[in-house]
Amino acid sequence: MVRLGQNFLADPNLLEAIVADAALDPGDVVLEVGGGEGVLTERLAAKAGTVQVIELDERLREPLERVAAEHDGVTIVWGDAMKVDLGALDPAPTAMVANLPYSVATPLILRTIAELPSLERWTVMVQREIAERLRARSGSRSYGSPSVLVQLACEVKMLRTVDPAVFTPRPRVESAVLALRRRGPAPAPAAARLIRDAFAHRRKALPRSLELAVRRREREAEQQGLPAPRPRSAEVRQLGREALAAVGLPEGIRAEMLTPEQHLAVAERLT
Repeated sequence: MVRLGQNFLADPNLLEAIVADAALDPGDVVLEVGGGEGVLTERLAAKAGTVQVIELDERLREPLERVAAEHDGVTIVWGDAMKVDLGALDPAPTAMVANLPYSVATPLILRTIAELPSLERWTVMVQREIAERLRARSGSRSYGSPSVLVQLACEVKMLRTVDPAVFTPRPRVESAVLALRRRGPAPAPAAARLIRDAFAHRRKALPRSLELAVRRREREAEQQGLPAPRPRSAEVRQLGREALAAVGLPEGIRAEMLTPEQHLAVAERLT
């Protein structure tokens, strides 16, 4: 059965292929999120010196702890991967290999890019739609803030598509194995927020989208008695126009038409 949104891989050939794609060596520290029943974990342990598994579902404790007992390099962290202190993982992970729970795949990938600078590469199973979105190019319908934030830090490649029949139970969507290779740091938090703001209202010109997103945060801050965000919504539209002009882009352009590098250049002028 599905446990907390997980579909378990049932094809040993695909499991072996994922491990081969990851190109691990004994010096690697592997992060696996969503260990399931440990079928991927034990294969990772045979290749890497250390495997750190984050698993939320306590019903999987028996099979996962059995794998950990059989492999000295396997440690298990019980908890929500979106809440676990990733910086506390010791030693720091160098590679992530996982069949990710689809419900958190995108935010989790973004979180590991931002919070684990030690991670150099990712080999992850995700919903095919997510893979297409993260590798999308500017101007396409799939292109959005996750595409920009991932591509600023990593090279992105879809290695293979995966038939639903290899999972237990069978999901309703196709999957894909996605490879990320780090090429730089994640954007600073303030710049990342502005990149998300730029896509908040896709049908609006970028400066107007920024203004509307900041205005929403101003209302939320007022309701919670918090300081208003900076720059203010009354300023950010004009600042957005000026930032676009500074990088040679028209003020009426939409976020989907900017490359990741152009988005970063605009965001950095606004921070």
